[in-house]
Amino acid sequence: MYSFLKEGEFIQITIEEKGAVSGFLSRFGDSPSDKGSFLDQFIKSGKVDADKLNFTTESIHGVWFTFDGTFARGPGKNPDDEAYFVVRGTLTRLSTDEQKKTVSQARQVEFKSFPRDTSPPQ
Repeated sequence: MYSFLKEGEFIQITIEEKGAVSGFLSRFGDSPSDKGSFLDQFIKSGKVDADKLNFTTESIHGVWFTFDGTFARGPGKNPDDEAYFVVRGTLTRLSTDEQKKTVSQARQVEFKSFPRDTSPPQ
């Protein structure tokens, strides 16, 4: 689990067999029809090759994301620290406008891992 773009948003990345990637991102909607609503957007396709990661999400309300980047060790000292791992790269937000044209906005991001729960199960 990693932080996403805003406070309260997150992304879960699961590495499957043969480097396939699944998971989802939970984010607040930002278009007029879903502004402020919490949305779960599933990863449609993705791949991990060594430390390289890329994925594409499903579209929700005409908005989807692609990511191309890497996994790296972060500044956290222990696995139970925030940012023990980070995911860095280019996140592209794609959307379809009223004329059915695709609009893309790319930016550099760094997602920090959440602290691992190291307490024993109850």
